[in-house]
Amino acid sequence: MLIITGKDISKAYGTDIIFEDVCFGVEKGDRVGIVGANGTGKSTLLGIIAGDIEATSGNLYIRNDFNIGYLRQQNHFGGSGTVRSQAEKSFTHLFEMEKKLEKLQLAIIDHESGTFEKDLEEYTLLIEEYERKGGYTYKSELGAMLTHMGFDEEAQNKEISKLSGGERTRLALSCLLLSKPDVLMLDEPTNHLDLHMLEWLEAYLDNYKGTIMVVSHDRYFLDRITNKIFDLGGGTLEAYTGNYSAFLVKRAEHLEAMRREYEKQQAEIARQEEMIRRFKQHGTEHLAKRAASREKRLAMMEIKEKPKLKQYKMKLSFEADFKSGGEVLEAEDLTKSFGSRKLFDHASLLIRNGERVCIIGDNGIGKTTLLKILMGLERPDSGYLRIGYNVNFGYYDQGQLLLDENETVLGEMKNAYHLYTDTEMRSLLGRFLFTGDDVFKQVRDLSGGEKAKLSLLKLMLSGANTLVLDEPTNHLDIESKEIVEEALMEFEGTLIIVSHDRYLLNTIPDRILELTEHGLVEYKGKFDYYLEKSGHSSGRQASEEGSPASVRDRDELELTRKLVKDSEAERKAKKQNEAEERRRQRRAESVENRIHEIETELADIQDEMSLPENASDPGWMHEKASRMAALEEEVTGLYDEWMELQ
Repeated sequence: MLIITGKDISKAYGTDIIFEDVCFGVEKGDRVGIVGANGTGKSTLLGIIAGDIEATSGNLYIRNDFNIGYLRQQNHFGGSGTVRSQAEKSFTHLFEMEKKLEKLQLAIIDHESGTFEKDLEEYTLLIEEYERKGGYTYKSELGAMLTHMGFDEEAQNKEISKLSGGERTRLALSCLLLSKPDVLMLDEPTNHLDLHMLEWLEAYLDNYKGTIMVVSHDRYFLDRITNKIFDLGGGTLEAYTGNYSAFLVKRAEHLEAMRREYEKQQAEIARQEEMIRRFKQHGTEHLAKRAASREKRLAMMEIKEKPKLKQYKMKLSFEADFKSGGEVLEAEDLTKSFGSRKLFDHASLLIRNGERVCIIGDNGIGKTTLLKILMGLERPDSGYLRIGYNVNFGYYDQGQLLLDENETVLGEMKNAYHLYTDTEMRSLLGRFLFTGDDVFKQVRDLSGGEKAKLSLLKLMLSGANTLVLDEPTNHLDIESKEIVEEALMEFEGTLIIVSHDRYLLNTIPDRILELTEHGLVEYKGKFDYYLEKSGHSSGRQASEEGSPASVRDRDELELTRKLVKDSEAERKAKKQNEAEERRRQRRAESVENRIHEIETELADIQDEMSLPENASDPGWMHEKASRMAALEEEVTGLYDEWMELQ
């Protein structure tokens, strides 16, 4: 059942067209992932569906009996109150029912009111509705939700005005999930969630009975949650069935099919133009009509646009100016607290040249603080730290706080690397997609993704041999994330990375260090190895592992039999088609050869008839004219057959 339909939806800001004439449909129960590069209009599309943004043109249809819940990237709670009081607003309807139930109880106790029977019946119906809507479980549900979203008992009493941006986003997500709308629209819901929160959220959404539309750059999350992908780019929208991994395969196939269709059409146009030329060359009435018909059909042909298979991409590479010593960092029993709040103690590690180490841990455990201690930017409360010989740190901070908000893009780069000329620096900025007047933008006006790219460019030019990266893929679109990962894989120096990007964690590290309250726990492998050894497995995997083996084996056997049967039939049909195609091609080749022979003979006869000595021989001229007529008749028939074969 279709619950949301968009027809010819367009959005433009002045002359800047975000997308144009996009059409889409969302059915009940769909889990739609919306993907695309930064700036292609993903958040804008959600805003139009939610009613926050007005489309420039087009029609949007939403079923009246479905309510929509929308998680925006920026959420601002008005008024005062605590975290818990804000979350309790999701159950306002239950509070009203409780008040009404209490009032009815008092009326029932008062037998003299004269409405005992009516009040009792109303109370019975209302208590059933209250139970059906979760009246007896909502308090425990609320507490569990806030706990899973990182709000312990103390944090639940925290004033909203004192929350950080990340805490506000997690509170907004909690409130939205508690309200249980028919359609969940989530704009970057995994931002500000640690790995344990992500795992819990995926399990929750996996069991969610409503419809989900999500904008996300988290590839792991999209694979787990979605069954349909909307790909926004170049002002258009393409819909694909399946999760993100399936989408990548299908999009590649789609682009390749578009390329083949374009080349096929171009070849067909060239053939048609050649046919028209050759038809006109013969000068017969029949072929002249054929030529005119071909020209008319060619003029009416809808010419396919050349597919844009290559897009401008950020060009990133890291190279160290010189090598460090064999041991980059050694730390023993590092401890750090802020006031009475302890972050961690007994944190010990040894990092050698060329290693790729990723640090993970819960939000607030002190991962960023640990990075700063390791670089000597912050002092530990106690413990031992030794930085190795010739170590040159390059630091990427997740908040881009090292950028000067009052500078322009070009000015920021010139201040850091003043030996480059303006032309050289603009060329480098162009590699990071800062082109034209973009280089004169104020840093404070840049998007999160643009600030991330500017920070990456500064890091690339640093020549550091030890890169310390704090959430390097935050704010980047999926394509840019893959470029960063590729550049990090090719870097020959040392990598120390804090990240909750599970694709990166499954690509980059030689080992993973989990920061806990009592130190660092080492896992000598990538993220899947960490999941296996730490006991943190996804709910979906657990449910799959719990299925009866006999049922699973029987289903797999039946599926295998069906695939074999379908494959055999497909192979037989393909073989027949290939044989027919070979026969057609042989006949077409034979016809083309005969046409070529006739046209050569006709050209020779015309050359001979133009000679003065032959013009005076009427008998010879008549014979040749008859021969030409016969050849013209034959070639006309051959062209008809050739066209059918084409």
